[in-house]
Amino acid sequence: MAPKKKNSYYQISYRDPKDGNIHALKAKKITDSSLGLSFIAISDFVFDTESIVVNPQEEALQLRFETVKILHLSIYSVISIEEMDGSKSLKFKKDKSDLKILQADFAGGD
Repeated sequence: MAPKKKNSYYQISYRDPKDGNIHALKAKKITDSSLGLSFIAISDFVFDTESIVVNPQEEALQLRFETVKILHLSIYSVISIEEMDGSKSLKFKKDKSDLKILQADFAGGD
């Protein structure tokens, strides 16, 4: 396996067993869980605290996981895991604004 870059992280999309909604969580580390074969362990959560624009979904996740050391998720609730390069971002030549782009989730449940 290639060495992981310093700024890279994982974006995990999963169905929450509590409310059934789909959430996206960012973390630096994913390993096999000590709970058994059908679980993964997610730790070192990543939250965007530098942005001027407030994202209510990310704030809710940050409050929920502020005291969580390791999240053990069933592999059956995981939808996707993406490895993201955190050092690359959208840049414009000679841009003087402080534009932040947010990803909206329009597939919310009723």
